[in-house]
Amino acid sequence: AANLREAILSKKIPAGEILTLESTAQELGVSITPTREAFQILARDGLLELERNKRAVVLGVNEKTIREHFQVRAALESEACVLCCKNRIDMSRIEQVLTVSKEMIEKQDYENYSKLNQSLHMEIWIAAGNEKLKKMLSELWSGLSMGVKMTEAEYAKKSLKEHEGIVESMKKCDTMEAAMKMHQHIERSLEDVLTE
Repeated sequence: AANLREAILSKKIPAGEILTLESTAQELGVSITPTREAFQILARDGLLELERNKRAVVLGVNEKTIREHFQVRAALESEACVLCCKNRIDMSRIEQVLTVSKEMIEKQDYENYSKLNQSLHMEIWIAAGNEKLKKMLSELWSGLSMGVKMTEAEYAKKSLKEHEGIVESMKKCDTMEAAMKMHQHIERSLEDVLTE
C-alpha cells in the first residue's frame, strides 16, 4: 500500500491508469493477498476505485481530495487536544517528543524531524484516551498524510513553532486555544501541501 500510495501521489502512476491484481503483485514482488489488501486500503483513502475482475482505476489526487482529507484531520485532531485538556493528561511524553524535535531542527536533521512530527501527533491521539478517535487518525495519517514528507527547513521550523504553541495551550488546559491552534496547524499544513 505504501509503495502504491507513493507512486500515485508522485504521479508515477497517473490518474486513469488501470491496475490489475496480478500485474501489480508481480511488479511489487508480492503475492495477490497483500496486493488485494493494498487496493482496499487505497480505495478507502480515495486513491483507487475498485472494479470487477480484480482491477482498480487510479483516481489520483486532486485539490478536493486533499482538502477533504485535511479538513477531517483538523476536526479530529482538534478534538483530541480538547480531550487531553479535559482529562488533564500527563504531558511528559508529549513534551519529551517536542524536546527531541527541537534538537533535530538544531542539527538540521529534517528527516528525523519528520518522524518526530508524526510521533508528536500520535502521542496526542493516544493521550486523548479515545480508541476510536486514535484509530481514525492513524488511518488518516497512513493515507494521504504519508505522502507528505517534511524535509525542508522552512516547513519543519514552522511546524515546530506551531507544535510548541499547541503544547503550551494544552499545558494550560486551555481547550479552546489548544483546539484552535491544532486546527490552524493542520490548515497551514494543507496550504503547504497544495503549494507543493
